[in-house]
Amino acid sequence: MEIERGSRVDTRDIDITRRAVLRVAGIVATSLGVAGLLLPALVGPAASQPPMKIGIIGAGRIGGSLGEHRVKAGHDVLLSSRHPENLKELADRLGPRAHAGTPREAAAFGDVILVSVPYGALPQVGRDYASELRGKVVLDPANPFPGRDGAVAEDARRKGTGVASAEHLPGGRLVRAFNTIPASVLRGEAHRAAERIAVPLAADDRRHRTIREVAERPAATAIARERGLA
Repeated sequence: MEIERGSRVDTRDIDITRRAVLRVAGIVATSLGVAGLLLPALVGPAASQPPMKIGIIGAGRIGGSLGEHRVKAGHDVLLSSRHPENLKELADRLGPRAHAGTPREAAAFGDVILVSVPYGALPQVGRDYASELRGKVVLDPANPFPGRDGAVAEDARRKGTGVASAEHLPGGRLVRAFNTIPASVLRGEAHRAAERIAVPLAADDRRHRTIREVAERPAATAIARERGLA
């Protein structure tokens, strides 16, 4: 979800010690052109790596933008909402790698799932699609705003957003990602030639090998050293 103007970003779930950022999550220095989904094969198809199947639950401003970038990078994407018929035009425009469907179909379709819904909806997503999400990488870009999300957001602010998200989406391999970039930047500044944007990722699953690999790239290391994190 995008960050509302004037709102504070909850960073209590991010351990910003010198080594932990690189070890647990990674400071990823990359242009938005390759920042669509920085997990296995999601930086664009490699010669030795087939395209990924990505399911997007909630194809609004964030989900729709990431979905479009990933299709253009050569991945197969299923965009979903409660009214999938409204996504048909977008899917048709993006071409044969884009599909429209229900949230359950997206959760079943993807090897990686992006859950791009208001934070207050996360508990329902976790309950409804628990079996489809189990064992998969689940990206969570949502930020909790009490004025919009009520008690669910208040609880997340109190205990830490990452901790709360893991409780709401049990069984998935949770990664907090893309919650620091406004939707307008995500959509409009992809492939820009200007200075690259750092994309923080946070996870506690050591199986996210690609996150560690990306975090070790020279550009990321340089950014980390500049910030005193390495």
